[in-house]
Amino acid sequence: MDRFDDGLTRVNTGYGRPRFSRLELRDILISVAVLAIAFALIYRSGSVMDYLGWRTGSETAAFACLLGLSALLVVVSFLFHEFGHKFTAQRAGLWSEYRMYPMGLVLSLVMSFLGFLFAAPGAVYIHGNMDARTNGRVSIAGPVVNIVLAGIGIAGCFATNHTPLVFVFIMLANLNAFLAVFNLLPIPPLDGSKVLTWNKAVWVCAMGAAALELVYLMGGFMPALYWA
Repeated sequence: MDRFDDGLTRVNTGYGRPRFSRLELRDILISVAVLAIAFALIYRSGSVMDYLGWRTGSETAAFACLLGLSALLVVVSFLFHEFGHKFTAQRAGLWSEYRMYPMGLVLSLVMSFLGFLFAAPGAVYIHGNMDARTNGRVSIAGPVVNIVLAGIGIAGCFATNHTPLVFVFIMLANLNAFLAVFNLLPIPPLDGSKVLTWNKAVWVCAMGAAALELVYLMGGFMPALYWA
């Protein structure tokens, strides 16, 4: 998700190039850490945890491994989504930085205890002269990253079936398909509302691809996945 904010006055040097401020890096690290914990809590009961417990022989060690795996998936899925927005905006010469939502981080943790993923810990804020076309291109960049990663996850499931790696790819596919569909909903301030305003055909294609991936994963169409 990205947010356009005319109230921001600070300007980074080096327009057109990927840049990070210290405040932004702090917010990114906190958001990744909280989401990794939330994601691990969601998967703390299930086949992934069972396998890790069998391999490590310790519930504590198994959860530590799950936490590390969750951190990797969060970086690849959530963070790359935000980077899609950020770098696209910076290439257009706009000020663009990620900021965390403290309340969103708290809700992520609370909802994870209930078994639900609430992935709205922050957003990329953008400042500068941006027309509808640029805003649409910046907004679609994040969901496109998730659509591609979900496809990689689905392909990885077939390639690694009957091995423990299949868990990693099914988690990658599920997380990214969900993030793509959620962010493409045409509800302000989600990405989908800005993409739909810019180009309806692009929105239909992106939402169609993301929805097909999610339905394929959640609708029982995936072949049975096994680990050795």
